Amino acid sequence: MNDSIGIDVSKTKLDCHRLRDGACETFANTKTGFAKLHRWIGKTTPARMIFEVTGPYHGAFERRLAGHLPLVKVNPLQVRRFSQELGTRAKTDRVDAVVLAQMGAAPGLQPDAPAREDQHDLKELQAARTALVKDRTGLLNRIRTQTLALTRRRSRALLRRIEAALKEIEAEIKTRLRASDEGALVHDILCPIPGVGEPTAAAILIECPEIGTLGRKQIASLAGLAPMTRQSGQWRGQAFIQGGRKFPRDALYMPALVAVRFNPDMAAKYRDMCARGKPRKVALTAIMRKLLELANALVKDRRKWAPKRAC
Repeated sequence: MNDSIGIDVSKTKLDCHRLRDGACETFANTKTGFAKLHRWIGKTTPARMIFEVTGPYHGAFERRLAGHLPLVKVNPLQVRRFSQELGTRAKTDRVDAVVLAQMGAAPGLQPDAPAREDQHDLKELQAARTALVKDRTGLLNRIRTQTLALTRRRSRALLRRIEAALKEIEAEIKTRLRASDEGALVHDILCPIPGVGEPTAAAILIECPEIGTLGRKQIASLAGLAPMTRQSGQWRGQAFIQGGRKFPRDALYMPALVAVRFNPDMAAKYRDMCARGKPRKVALTAIMRKLLELANALVKDRRKWAPKRAC
């Protein structure tokens, strides 16, 4: 019998449902609650423990139990579609826990591989860096329109503090990424790729830790850069990208702009697509995908990027 456990994670509590015996229980979303959940599970490890991605609320839960229990993190949209397929219209925390447990009985779901110990810390640092970059951009835009000496002086002082904080966070990210021989090797492989550099390399390593372990199509789909074909019978719809992880996709946009100028292979691909009538944004998205696939292939082969030699 399948012994899946569904866990609906919210800000303050965990609603749990065990499929084997139909038992339901609620625990606090705290360290004490995690310990009680572990005792409730008992000595028999369930086949899967299914929970939804819930922004910041599942982080502590995942960090505490990953590596000890077979956690499976699923997309909330997929859970909702599964619920509709079952004919469940109600939506409460308890109902969601039951649906998650039933979803755990479906074939094909495998427990997630435990993340590196500091993965959550790296994501927190990356989120802080992204927020600081946005603050810096907004402040620079305000400075351009400010005319009072006082406001310009205060804005420049704030800008200096933001720049100092950015340097500190980027240094910490680099230190953590290069803490191991494997991390340093992968970091050294990604940074020399034209258009990538240290900030993008860090974003790829933090948001796509699977880099170098997946196939070409898989890594593109993971970042939401693989176009989805739409056809039925004789009808052929326009393919477009959707889903995937937003942060690595955002991080690859500016490197793609650089690559079409300074990477000969990427520039040739971009010009060819534009010449065939593809919109520039579509061509640029294809370059983003090529960059990610290139990074994935180089990490997999453990080799650094090198320009093609003229024949």
